Amino acid sequence: TRSQALVTRSQALVTRSQALVLMGDFNHPDICWESNTAVHRQSRKFLESVGDNFLVQVLEESTRGKALLDLLLTNREEIVEEAIVDGNLGGSDHEMVEFRILTQGRKESSRIQSLDFRKADFDSLRELMGKVPWENNMRGKGVEESWLYFKESLLRLQEQTIPMCRKKSKYGRRPAWLNSEILARLKHKKAAYKKWKIGQMTREEYKNIVQACRSEIRKAKSHLELQLAGDVRSNKNGFF
Repeated sequence: TRSQALVTRSQALVTRSQALVLMGDFNHPDICWESNTAVHRQSRKFLESVGDNFLVQVLEESTRGKALLDLLLTNREEIVEEAIVDGNLGGSDHEMVEFRILTQGRKESSRIQSLDFRKADFDSLRELMGKVPWENNMRGKGVEESWLYFKESLLRLQEQTIPMCRKKSKYGRRPAWLNSEILARLKHKKAAYKKWKIGQMTREEYKNIVQACRSEIRKAKSHLELQLAGDVRSNKNGFF
């Protein structure tokens, strides 16, 4: 099976790296990880592959209904910490899995160059584009040739009016739509999930809270999009 092949291929990865972590939906609901047993033949073969590659399955809670489908496998259990199953993401019927990987790494600055639209001079770009005699220069050219001429002209003028910058990571950057009200709703949803898991709330009550939270997020995103569309003429940098 595909899941068995993935685990088998991990053996080659282990030879290149001392630590390995595999995460995903392996779809073996009949496996009992406490006793390391399985009902179906394919699942038993998968268990053998896990053992042959010296992998450990870290998760203990079910990830879809009462089934443990999403697995967290590693050959070094000590590098995986705080593995928890914690609520749904969007409309998925699988639970989210959060965990930390303990590792040492060095921070490297990005070498990727990208256009800095926040510092772009759109007025100059528009003016320069307007000065190009497009009709004369494209006369007699076919569709492909005309497109290439337009593209090369735009890129050349773009270099004059839009500066370059090093691409920055967006990790940790909060989305513009994520306001304090949405954060409070997300916190409430997380608390409701824990109550549902221990039987202090019905599934229907939990689903209503999830749907209300999802609805508020959609409204916030829609409001931001309308705001950006309305401000785009006066505040071009806000779009980027």
